[in-house]
Amino acid sequence: MCGFPTPTDTVTPRQPRGQERVITANRQTSWAFADAYVAEDEALRWARDRAREAGLRSVSPGTGAALRLLAASVDAKAVAEIGTGCGVSGIHLLHGMRPDGVLTTVDQEPEHQQSARQAFREAGFAGNRARFIPGPALDVLPRLADSGYDLVFCDGDRQEYQDYLAESLRLLRPGGLVAFEGVFANGRTVDSGPQPTEVLRLRELVRTVRESQELVSSLLPVGDGLLCAVKR
Repeated sequence: MCGFPTPTDTVTPRQPRGQERVITANRQTSWAFADAYVAEDEALRWARDRAREAGLRSVSPGTGAALRLLAASVDAKAVAEIGTGCGVSGIHLLHGMRPDGVLTTVDQEPEHQQSARQAFREAGFAGNRARFIPGPALDVLPRLADSGYDLVFCDGDRQEYQDYLAESLRLLRPGGLVAFEGVFANGRTVDSGPQPTEVLRLRELVRTVRESQELVSSLLPVGDGLLCAVKR
């Protein structure tokens, strides 16, 4: 179970039933407030609409805000993104990067990248701020430069996340940061019942990152879970 707490692990004192409902409601309201804290502009709304029409999931506004913050915190000039989608996460990353930074974004679907390219233009980013590479991530990543990136954001095939981690450690400079989207798997990662292979691999990823001596990690409760780690 990757060491995730279960209901039996909690040490919080039992609250009266009415108070429990208040606490739960307050937490839900606080979570919703945090997720909407950074307002999204027309370009982001356009990109979200295109993703919805294509049947793609997009990072939540809260996750997008976290990505902006992470990119800014490492003063990112070079970022690699696995899973372009229709550009929602890319816009957030570009907003957090240096003005001369370049986002290298990888996706198997060129038509999705065309939507992302248009979304980036709508957001006001020059064409040279993003490099689009179509193709399977595990074919593309080995071609990218060792220690050439400040941040790697992984939002592709969750069954390949362990492989993305290995490639990210090669791609990142010391002090660089890797982030994995969707590690909660809609709550299934902490569910004690039988789970599909994707969830089992997410649990393995969380355990590997947490126990690595090469990484300083944190699991952020934004969106569907954002696992972050800094390379020592």
